[in-house]
Formats: sequence, C-alpha cells, structure tokens
Amino acid sequence: MEDLAVMGGARPNRSFWTGKSVLLTGHTGFKGAWLAIWLRQLGATVTGVSLAPETRPNLFTLARTDAESHILDIRDGVRLAETVQAAQPEIVLHLAAQALVRPSYQDPLGTFATNVLGTANLLDAVRSTPSTRVVLAVTTDKVYRNLEHAFPYRETDHLGGHDPYSASKAAAEIVIASYRDSFLRERGVAVATARAGNVIGGGDWSTDRLLPDAVRAWQSGDVLHVRRPEARRPWQHVLEPLCAYLVLAERLWSDPSLSDAFNFGPVSNDAASVRQVIDIARASYGRGEVEYGDGTEGPHEAGWLALETAKARHMLGIEPRWSLAEAVDRTMKWYRAQDDNADVRTLCEAEIRDYEAQP
Repeated sequence: MEDLAVMGGARPNRSFWTGKSVLLTGHTGFKGAWLAIWLRQLGATVTGVSLAPETRPNLFTLARTDAESHILDIRDGVRLAETVQAAQPEIVLHLAAQALVRPSYQDPLGTFATNVLGTANLLDAVRSTPSTRVVLAVTTDKVYRNLEHAFPYRETDHLGGHDPYSASKAAAEIVIASYRDSFLRERGVAVATARAGNVIGGGDWSTDRLLPDAVRAWQSGDVLHVRRPEARRPWQHVLEPLCAYLVLAERLWSDPSLSDAFNFGPVSNDAASVRQVIDIARASYGRGEVEYGDGTEGPHEAGWLALETAKARHMLGIEPRWSLAEAVDRTMKWYRAQDDNADVRTLCEAEIRDYEAQP
C-alpha cells in the first residue's frame, strides 16, 4: 500500500461558525465529543443530545466537553422534540446512533429503533423548528449492498446491509431522503447525509474497535486477539470526517442544491488491512503482542470495503490531510500521553490546531 497524504483541501471557516446555534446529537460519543470540542473552538453555541457516555473512561467526561448537554434517548420522540424546540438550532448535526456491528447482532431491535426511528424522530422535530436551515445526518460507509467487488462504492450504488447495523443505517438513508423530499426541502431546509467509517483517533474506548482494543491489551500487558486480519477498510483519523461534516454544513447553508449523500474517506486505493494497521500501531506504541485469527470467528462482517470520494473532492474541495501512518501514529501517541496523565482537553485542542494548520 502506498501511504501518501493528499495535501490541501477545504477546512472549516471560523467566521461562519462563530455565533451559530448547533444541535449536535451523539455528543457524548467518540466522534461527537471531538466535534463538540471543535465547534466550541470555532465559536459555535452547542446543544448536545445523547445518551450518557457508555464507557469508562470516555472522551466526553475527560475533555470536559462544555456543550449544553441533554441526556436523553432519541427514541423518545416527545422529549427530543421538546429539546429541539427549546434550542431552536440553525444547524443540526446528527451523529447519535448504535454504531457497532457486533452489538447489532445482540440487539437488532434496539439498533433499528435507534438508527431508524430515532432519526425519524429528529427530522420530525425539525419540521416544526423554523430556525433550522441545515441538517447533516451521519450514516456510515456500510450502507452499501456490499458485493465485496474490487471497485469502490459511489453514492449512486445500491443501499443494503447484511448485519442489522448496516441495514439500519441504509434504512435511515431512505428515511432521511423521504423527509427531505416530502417536508423539509419545501421549507428551505438543506438535508444531506455523510457516509464515512473506520475512524481512528485518541479518546475512543469502545469495545470491538481495533485500536481501542489494542491499547487496552497493550496497556495491561495482554495479547491482542485480531479476528479478521486481512479485512480491508478505508481508515482515517477522526478529524478527517469531522472536517468534512463542517465544510459540508457550511456549503449547504449557502447552496441547498447540495442536499444529497456524500462519501468521505481516504482516496479509494488507500484502504488498508487490519494487519497493516496493527503493524503501524505496534511500531508507534513501542510494544504489544498480537494473535491473529483465521477470519472465521464471530458473525458475518464484510471483508472488503472502499469508498469512491471523487464527489466530495470535486464538489466540496474535501481532501484528506493525514496519511494512514500519521493517523495511526497520532492516535497511539494520544493514548500514551493520556495514560501519562496529560490533560485530555489540551491534547484534543492541540490536535485540532495541528490539523487546521496542515497545508
């Protein structure tokens, strides 16, 4: 794999975000907490809606994320609508989800209820919110009917999903398109979806995620067990898709005709195997034992997945900044610094400044 960074590209406009009222769902999660920190750095007023953090430790708590926080379940349509109406957001960024494949096999109904009905509840609340001009809903790279062919998926490819998580996110895409076409477009609300996945970065302590599992094992001196070492994914640092979400929201504000689905990720030929990522992580971390499985353990998971990101590059100017090697290296150094009692909010803010300063 050729590990090259693509330089340049669009980045968030501070003058746009200063003073904007933003409703952020999923703000207690890994990506949501990073996004809340970035929005506050940009000068936005943030109202967060989410369940309580699921892990201990968690980034939301350690980073002292200072959004106005509402702990509620998006499946509760009444409470959600009341919160949206009270906040009167100008921009809605929807990240709340049951976001893991293997737990979706354990609780398929809960996964569908959160990812499909919860999304419908939010969009229905926006119908009655005159302040809202932009809704950006984050789904996943797994929304496509994955045939595991050699070609990256484009936004026009068929939706599908073998596992309940993937299927629920594909169904959410259909719900979002329906609300946009039936209700929100005529009100002048721009609605788009963002498809990205396999995000890495400091502050993720979820189970069944590669680098958090590696950090837990290596910090405690245990062996990391890897189920599917040859599975290939479009890995990216967490700040890459978050930058894309912010830029897309800005563009939707000024050009609602961009209301559509967008893939975000590394260039399509830059997908890497789990084994490759672990090799980089172990070298960066400085230690760690690994035991590789044969790819047959556990329920079905896709072996190959890549996204075509030409649409985001050409229409939005979105280009990845950090190579896979740098993304993994920064992630492992973040965890090492946190384990050495570095201030987590300071770590995150410095990482964001580094990213914004990248040419």
